Amino acid sequence: MENLERILSDHPFFHGVNQGFVALAAGCAKNARFESGDFIFHEGEAADQFYLVREGRVALQVAAPGRGAATFLTLGAGEVFGVNWLVPPYRWVYDAKALERCRLIAMDAKCLRGKCEADHSLGYDIMKRLMPVLIDRLHETRLQFLDLYGSHG
Repeated sequence: MENLERILSDHPFFHGVNQGFVALAAGCAKNARFESGDFIFHEGEAADQFYLVREGRVALQVAAPGRGAATFLTLGAGEVFGVNWLVPPYRWVYDAKALERCRLIAMDAKCLRGKCEADHSLGYDIMKRLMPVLIDRLHETRLQFLDLYGSHG
């Protein structure tokens, strides 16, 4: 079995993290695999995991009335998804679907929240790493919105 501390240390999200923090986070981690077409989670379900992509591609999707599922973001190796674990009521607001065979690290959200609460330095470091991800995704969404609605002027 692969060492989860090493795997986390090698993932871009954890690059440069204090090794003690990596060890704490590894206590909340497990390997997860999904085949092409598998749903990782669905909108409305409990957001009880945070995911790091090791291999494969994941589509984040929303249900568009009258159109079915619409992919708003596709993620690959080295990326993270599932930040709803941070904000009550801890529910998914979109679906995540494997586009091909995926190898992920699933971080138990309750465990990770507890460790962040117990060690505020760990919590602050994780928040500093998540904020750029959220800001980048907000910017990407803005650009998609401008592209979608700006080309019909």
